[in-house]
Amino acid sequence: MVSGPEDQLEPYGPGLLGLVLRHAAERPAAPALKDDVEALSYAELSERVRAVASGLSALGAEPGDRVVLLLPNSAALIACALACLWLGAAFVPLSLEEPPARLERLVRDCRPAMVVFSDSHEKPGFQCPAETVSMGRVLASGRSTPPIARDPERDAYLIYTSGTTGQPKGVRVVERAFKAVVIKAARSLGFDESVRALLVSSFHFDAAFTNAFPALVAGGLLVVPRREDLLFLRRFFRAVLEEGINHCGCSPSYLRMLLSSPLLASLAESQLTTFGLGGEECMAADVASLWEVLPGLRVFNRYGPTETTIEVTVYEVSRADVASGRIPLGVPNEGVSFTIVSDDGRILDGPDEVGELYIGGAQLMRGYWGDDELTARVLNDHIVPGETWYKTGDLVWRDAEGRYLYAGRSDDVVKRNGVRISLNEIVLALRRVEGVSGAACVLTGDDGSLGIAAFVEARPALAAGDLLSAVSAYLPASMLPDQVFIVPSLPMTSSGKVDRPRLLGDAG
Repeated sequence: MVSGPEDQLEPYGPGLLGLVLRHAAERPAAPALKDDVEALSYAELSERVRAVASGLSALGAEPGDRVVLLLPNSAALIACALACLWLGAAFVPLSLEEPPARLERLVRDCRPAMVVFSDSHEKPGFQCPAETVSMGRVLASGRSTPPIARDPERDAYLIYTSGTTGQPKGVRVVERAFKAVVIKAARSLGFDESVRALLVSSFHFDAAFTNAFPALVAGGLLVVPRREDLLFLRRFFRAVLEEGINHCGCSPSYLRMLLSSPLLASLAESQLTTFGLGGEECMAADVASLWEVLPGLRVFNRYGPTETTIEVTVYEVSRADVASGRIPLGVPNEGVSFTIVSDDGRILDGPDEVGELYIGGAQLMRGYWGDDELTARVLNDHIVPGETWYKTGDLVWRDAEGRYLYAGRSDDVVKRNGVRISLNEIVLALRRVEGVSGAACVLTGDDGSLGIAAFVEARPALAAGDLLSAVSAYLPASMLPDQVFIVPSLPMTSSGKVDRPRLLGDAG
């Protein structure tokens, strides 16, 4: 478990870096990091991070700069992120799967000191406004080791999220909040030096951070397969079994892919003890299916907007939760505050009252990079004067036990013919139909001809008309979707969420 006074973290400082690299002194030969190419002990990881920090410094990166990491999921990527923490530069992970034009726009926006790319990939195929350097060049450039950054209020990373506007926004997260979230995750999951965690999500998706860094903080092993390999599910199951993985985290959409695989039963032979879900709503039926194979597995629902540092709740799912059909978000982390606000701006104090969630406290982002106007719109003191709150756009309610539950997105709630309709409620009803393994809804048309298209993963024998008849047992006629498309699978983004823009294009 993560413990011990921070003054014992020298010589690596009291930050997140110190929590990871202290194991180099305490257990230097213990395995730390492994990918498809190499395996590093904690002593080797410490030396690699020092060398990368030295190389970045020699090439011109300074404290306060931003360093773009255009690297695939790998040991090199993790070491480079830790090296940025050493140097005091904010790492900016970008996805190799992004279109070149979008990558160029993001790099221009964050104005980095440099862009680091992999030796196994070609130089970035766009007009890069910053110097591009390979990892090999970084490692060959090191001279003197820079001092370790110790300011907990500096930017630890900058991560881009499009959110509801469709325009990329760089979220600035400070070291203090980043460290607190990682420690909370490690403690909640019960991690110690025996943990063997598998990194599934792409590193440009911040949910990956609470699968990667808690394992290293606890002194365990982090296994990092190539992300593209894990899209072929056989590679996932082989990695879990061959590497002795006992912890895994992913999005609910990726879990549903696993649940549909004929290899799912092989997990009964695995060493998995904990499983984290986040990024989308956690479905009770999915957890129930997972427990059929691994009845003793501890499953955790994790919730948090990127703007509030990865996750603000970590909730262990119970049998009673699954039986009820709704999985709570739980309660906010220490130092985090929740407030539920009605449509007319009232604070809702009672149980079972649905409103928009506002989040305050120690995990709030510093702001959006280069966009003070947008920052002021979403971080404000309109709710409680003198206190800063983040407007999430998520609708929640609180049960009699004080736990928060997800009710959908405010922008997924529409009025049609005077009737208030929640797309999330339609999805939940579709998932209740026998034979349905996944569902998503998108809006079509304009305000004058608003339509709802449902995309459903279902057994081939289930026709759209039969599905509508079945779901009408759970929904009034006014909430039934206008169109139903039976699809072999729901498309996913590189971060493992349902790709709604693609669905909308398919519905067009």
